[in-house]
Amino acid sequence: MGYQRGEVAPIRIFIGRRMTRLSHLTLRNFMIALHDLLATTAALFAAFYLRFEGGEGFYDRLPLLLQILPYFLAFSVVVFFIFNLTTTKWRFISLPDAMNIIRVASVLTVALLALDYIFVAPNVRGAFFLGKVTIVLYWFIEIFALSALRMAYRYFRYTRVRRHARTEDAAPTLLIGRAADAEVLLRGIESGAIKRIWPVGVLSPSNADRGQSIRNVPVLGGLDDIEDVVADFAKRNKPITRVVMTPSVFEPEAHPESILMRARKLGVIVNRMPSLESGDAPRLTAVAVEDLLLRPSEKIDYARLEALIRGKAVIVTGGGGSIGSEICERVVAFGAARLLILENSEPALYAVTETLAAHGAHAAIEGRIADIRDRERVMRLMAEFKPDIVFHAAALKHVPILERDWSEGVKTNIFGSINVADAALAAGAEAMVMISTDKAIEPVSMLGLTKRFAEMYCQALDHDLAAGSGAKRPMRLISVRFGNVLASNGSVVPKFKAQIEAGGPVTVTHPDMVRYFMTIREACDLVITAATHALGAARADVSVYVLNMGQPVKIVDLAERMIRLSGLQPGYDIEIVFTGMRPGERLHEILFASEEPTREIGVAGIMAAQPNEPPMQTLRKWITALDQAIARDDRATIRTILKDAVPEFGSTAA
Repeated sequence: MGYQRGEVAPIRIFIGRRMTRLSHLTLRNFMIALHDLLATTAALFAAFYLRFEGGEGFYDRLPLLLQILPYFLAFSVVVFFIFNLTTTKWRFISLPDAMNIIRVASVLTVALLALDYIFVAPNVRGAFFLGKVTIVLYWFIEIFALSALRMAYRYFRYTRVRRHARTEDAAPTLLIGRAADAEVLLRGIESGAIKRIWPVGVLSPSNADRGQSIRNVPVLGGLDDIEDVVADFAKRNKPITRVVMTPSVFEPEAHPESILMRARKLGVIVNRMPSLESGDAPRLTAVAVEDLLLRPSEKIDYARLEALIRGKAVIVTGGGGSIGSEICERVVAFGAARLLILENSEPALYAVTETLAAHGAHAAIEGRIADIRDRERVMRLMAEFKPDIVFHAAALKHVPILERDWSEGVKTNIFGSINVADAALAAGAEAMVMISTDKAIEPVSMLGLTKRFAEMYCQALDHDLAAGSGAKRPMRLISVRFGNVLASNGSVVPKFKAQIEAGGPVTVTHPDMVRYFMTIREACDLVITAATHALGAARADVSVYVLNMGQPVKIVDLAERMIRLSGLQPGYDIEIVFTGMRPGERLHEILFASEEPTREIGVAGIMAAQPNEPPMQTLRKWITALDQAIARDDRATIRTILKDAVPEFGSTAA
């Protein structure tokens, strides 16, 4: 009788995994197995001896026990391996490992029961050999025997790490956040991943945590008790020198801005621990202003992103820029097999490749100098690399500069994007994702206009590929719009930081100007999330995605808040000066055009837009005319063509 394919496959996978694990066994694993065999032998003899109290019953049964023992131990080795006892590092033994020990003891106890009641009693002795009492005793002793040395070693490593942490210039530290966050950080200290801090207490926003201890560190109070706790330790000549803010403190209701300002007034160093959900290592980093400026970040399904990226070949254009470099870091973190970075700035390319190398990335990373305007080079590099996914982040994006140098914006943002899209298609990529901007919606600037034209080309190409694909799964071309990215190159936050450090003034263009903001990490993760939707099992009928950026932020409020976060007072220590709106700017950015249908796509943080989509034939006529006008540097013709292509364009440029 044959087996169905679906029945055989899981068995093959299971056997394959076990064989892989066997091939990686080391001397350490065999020593662990030997320990467990000796522990099991001792447990069996101890239970046997205690049951029969060392009398004649024990010695009468001993020869048969010795005959049974080799078979039982051979079976035990298999059980140890199945439940991972031989492959678990004792240094990190935890509750799941303790459960595995209980499972092993239970399986071996049931095996003894079956051996005694089914095989030995009816066939050898004619009566029960071990008996129920012996078997129950064995279960308890086996758990103790397998656990004792493991727990002792775990405690030895724990105390040694704590001793080193306390003596090696460790800073007395106050942890701020919920118990779950504090526990993660404490484990990081115990494992040696986080060094040179010594936690002396926790302040938690949760009333349920008050008066409790977390891994022997007491919860000393709530968030409002920071001054009292620091003062109390100072009186005892044990001054607290560092505060660590955990992820739960950055929720709006915890008022992180207030905590940061109070901690700085106390003269202590303030650090933060990143969220482990984002894939970051449990290391401490400085608290950035942008951590405190936004609404709560969107919840990202990181498993979904990893499923898209793992094992793929990825190209990132503009990979040395603030957005491109973050995308590079994310695709490497999500398990890309190969990464090619295209960048026309040599220093930026060097910086991003060095950063990725320092992180110990497993992906094969290559950086190449290339300008996306150079069609032949882009086509050749992509053909050689054969990407699965292309993230197109290369662009000129500074609004006032592009208002002056129109032709450069057209060359890079329009013709460069066309080159990348065509090259990705020719190289057989699954998808190209273009980073666009909210300024492409009813554009009033050359940045928005050129990005909108590039969106239209990607839409038209995506539409044509879908219409002519037949049974073949076509390449996807999508555009993802988002607003201002905090701390990106040329953005307002680093500009304000520099002005505050210089003693002011802080310059704001208009008192009523508002903008949407996102962190670089959130924006890049949502860009990849949009790609997962576009490449879903059922082809999505949209090619433009808009990221949810929450409520817009008033720029003057942002400036005042940053001044206060620096420990200064707006209008007293640092002046705010209004300089007037620049060409190509508008007071209020918008997320969707008036004639642009939108819809929910069932993915948190992202909506789909369905802009007008001119046919490719019409686009190619405009592209040819633009090419000729660029060659002549004919600004009037360029503007006429772009106005024809994007009728809603209302540029303020002369």
